[in-house]
Amino acid sequence: MSLLDHTLEELHTMLVNKETTAEKIMTAVYARISETEDQVGSFITLTEEEALVKAREMDEAGIDPENILAGLPIGIKDNIVTEGTLTTAASRMLEDFVPIYDATVTEKVKESGMISVGKLNMDEFAMGGSTENSYFKLTRNPWNLDKVPGGSSGGSAAAVAAGQVPVSLGTDTGGSIREPAAFTGVVGMKPTYGRVSRFGLIAFGSSLDQIGPFTRNVKDNAIVLNAISGHDPKDAMSHTEEVPDFTEGITDGVKGMKIGVPKEYMQEGGLQDGVKEAVLEAIETYKKLGAIVETVSLPHSKYGIPAYYIISSSEASSNLQRFDGVRYGYRAKDVESLEELYVKTRTEGFGPEVKRRIMLGTFSLSSGFYDAHFKQASKARTLIRRDFENVFEEYDLILGPTTTTTAYGIGEQIDDPIAMYLSDILTVPVNLAGVPAISIPCGFSDGMPVGLQLIGKHFDEKTIYQAAYAFEQATEFHKARPNL
Repeated sequence: MSLLDHTLEELHTMLVNKETTAEKIMTAVYARISETEDQVGSFITLTEEEALVKAREMDEAGIDPENILAGLPIGIKDNIVTEGTLTTAASRMLEDFVPIYDATVTEKVKESGMISVGKLNMDEFAMGGSTENSYFKLTRNPWNLDKVPGGSSGGSAAAVAAGQVPVSLGTDTGGSIREPAAFTGVVGMKPTYGRVSRFGLIAFGSSLDQIGPFTRNVKDNAIVLNAISGHDPKDAMSHTEEVPDFTEGITDGVKGMKIGVPKEYMQEGGLQDGVKEAVLEAIETYKKLGAIVETVSLPHSKYGIPAYYIISSSEASSNLQRFDGVRYGYRAKDVESLEELYVKTRTEGFGPEVKRRIMLGTFSLSSGFYDAHFKQASKARTLIRRDFENVFEEYDLILGPTTTTTAYGIGEQIDDPIAMYLSDILTVPVNLAGVPAISIPCGFSDGMPVGLQLIGKHFDEKTIYQAAYAFEQATEFHKARPNL
């Protein structure tokens, strides 16, 4: 068995008992990356030298028996700021940006004792659903190298699925953790908005963005969320809600738990037969485990996609104004005026998907169109949030497919932005409402993983983990590995 096949708890026990060392684990990580990176393309930047030095230092100091994450490897999505390490957001605009500070979540990773392996590939500025929009490289799905890994956190998901790292961090603005988790057969959690600090995250949609972990099993995911959660005064939207131990009660099962299945999620016209079958079988598993599963309605979910793309693009057009060639980042050459510097820098520095969303957002916020577009989208958002609140008055969780299809082919949707946007139809309502949701493996369709989405009440990630763990223990899907 490879070192990387163990759970985080098993690795911790091995470290404490001196059956292995942090340096050996780190060496195994880089060996696996070396074997598979040419095929998968998960990483933009590797920090091997620094990681091995840190691992040796931890071995010499001794692993803290009370700190379950000490000495363990993690990959970090490349829109999360890391002091002294290239942070590009997969854009030409930031191709040489080396931050002078850490994001709060990066600080928490360091405080937990985890060691960063490197920065993971993504869609440029997190805009995309396939990780085909990176300026640097293409990331492939480890289950089928001709298919996308999902996006925008495709590098983060693919690295975990390929066994390159046991843990990675991604970001989720409209499904960018859950969709790639579903496409690559791993566990991906989008926490409640405000649960994890966004300070030091290169912003896309500030009212929607949230950082969360990818792992190969549910308990590992809960352990990592414990480490990165908490109030941060540097993030104005960071919540003061006390952070519980997400692993406490994780084995309590789902007997008597009430789970709602939105009829809108199961009736989507584009729901692939294999995906629907896997989710229906998952529902039966929950019933056998003692859960009460009933059909519910989220009637305003149909407005999720238009509302999301107006709101997120509007926020993106505002957030990306800072990239103008003046202060930092890419700067166009051979310009003769300030206006030409702005235009040429942004023309050359941004990719087509980023430009598309800036244009959409600027239009939606412009004089004469604000009321018709952004204001209406905000009203739709309120209705979507109320739908969730109404269901959660009677139910503990909401269950459904994470995506309407399994991973599609590379190049299949890249020239059809509307099709790409519609692939988020089951994930964006969660971000608009700010509630937490997880994607866990629940089966296969034509050899590709299918994801099951569990949605919870605000700040109730514990119940989500409890239900996810119960399903995982009753099935074998999380044990499947791609043949690389």
